[in-house]
Amino acid sequence: MFSSIVAAQDQEPLDVIRVRTDLVAIPVTVTDARGHRIADLKQDDFVLSDDGRATKIEYFASGAEHVALLFAIDASGSARDIIGQQRSAALALLSRFGRGSRVAVLHFGDFVRLSVPFTTNSEGAEDSFSYKPKENTGTAIFDAAATAVRVFDGSGGFSTERRIVLLISDGLDTLSSTAYKTVIDSARLRGVSFYVIHFPLFSPRNGALAPRPPSKGFRELAEQTGGRYFRIGDARSALNPRAHYDLTPVFQAIESDLQGQYVLGFYPGAAARNGQIHLVTASLSNRRRKLKVNQLRASYDLRP
Repeated sequence: MFSSIVAAQDQEPLDVIRVRTDLVAIPVTVTDARGHRIADLKQDDFVLSDDGRATKIEYFASGAEHVALLFAIDASGSARDIIGQQRSAALALLSRFGRGSRVAVLHFGDFVRLSVPFTTNSEGAEDSFSYKPKENTGTAIFDAAATAVRVFDGSGGFSTERRIVLLISDGLDTLSSTAYKTVIDSARLRGVSFYVIHFPLFSPRNGALAPRPPSKGFRELAEQTGGRYFRIGDARSALNPRAHYDLTPVFQAIESDLQGQYVLGFYPGAAARNGQIHLVTASLSNRRRKLKVNQLRASYDLRP
């Protein structure tokens, strides 16, 4: 399903390619003036700098060979009316993208619980999609999002894998102590993208049902981390517990994003292991300056 990996300056077969664990991988996308993805670029089209100093690109990949998916699912009382829709969406996404990937599942309400740590057993993750919403006093979406990002720390996997949080919720945060901007900064540091699937709740307004707007920052989680935001359903489907939701746009967007990305990698020197945050900038060579590079990760830190 995904494009193949090409290692910089390495003509050996893919199955013998080895990537050192200290590789800093910078996933990027490239778009033209109309926002269309450019998918035919080569390694020598890119320029990489580390703290303002030019650095050699020692790893290059087109597409995403390895993917880590974390499902963050709203299990709060307010989500009771959309529990069936959330489960269906999660199952459909898992069947499309979870095979061969690392998968984790997190539930949240006024609590945050990592129900399934990262695993390659997608069947075990699937079982966790069946749950009962809890009676509680609110929902902590941004606290859950912050936890989701931290789950990637020390979870294994490939340094070059695409890291995605599939956040499924009604979008109403009432309890979080974490600011959404803090979550975005943390996600960008780790190269984590949010794909937000919003099943809005509807309430009467001027004699008709209108969607309740999500909390500030809910949509920004997707838009500012290299992911996508989707609002699913309308007033009619919200009243129908057996409504069918077309998730084709979600599938297509994620698949397109995975196929249309590049990964640029380099090995920092020993001096970079100082625990400080270092800034990385990816740009294009002169002949490609009319195109725009969108970095999904702009910094890194290495512990001594």
